[in-house]
Amino acid sequence: MEMKDRIISNVTNAINPSKIEVINESHLHAGHLDTDRDDTHFRVKAVAEIFETLSAVKRHQMVYGALSMEFEDGLHALALELKAPSDD
Repeated sequence: MEMKDRIISNVTNAINPSKIEVINESHLHAGHLDTDRDDTHFRVKAVAEIFETLSAVKRHQMVYGALSMEFEDGLHALALELKAPSDD
């Protein structure tokens, strides 16, 4: 399974988002790492009910926790835009 698909799957399982978008931004960081992989930098935009009572830090911790295996498998950087439905 591709890294993007694994991110979508794991984040969806963790937070059950009403909206999720995962964007591969690795091309913006060409030459940044000593690797020829093209799946190391991603942006995740998600809206989830579970975020209603969580601070921004707790939201980020929840998503990072869901992706711990991906970081071990080459995910290098993750930009997060996490909102509760009431944040819009």
